[in-house]
Amino acid sequence: MEPERNVPTSRPEHAGGAATDSPERAPSGGVRVLVRYFAGARAAAGTAEENVEVTPAEADSGVTVSDVLRQVLAAHDARLGRVVAACSFLVDGVAVRDESTPVSDGSEVDVLPPFAGG
Repeated sequence: MEPERNVPTSRPEHAGGAATDSPERAPSGGVRVLVRYFAGARAAAGTAEENVEVTPAEADSGVTVSDVLRQVLAAHDARLGRVVAACSFLVDGVAVRDESTPVSDGSEVDVLPPFAGG
């Protein structure tokens, strides 16, 4: 028997209506980002992944990891916020430690809770 893997297989629509399957640029200077949740973050979000339209906090700046987190936390309950506080993040497969890291249109942001094992 093969172990269960946390591999997203679908793109569910976001409950707040901000999710979309279209890769086109979001309106208002924002970007569309695929946010993928793993392990406890997946359970807290209630989905494996979602497409989110993200606008920058400041009109004259680009979208950052912080903006993505702000958007997804606003769309979910406090349970996800508690999990995200301990998470690390990947942007397009690259680990980021600075939440001011820019996020481009069409990027993938992975939300990874701490885990142990090998």
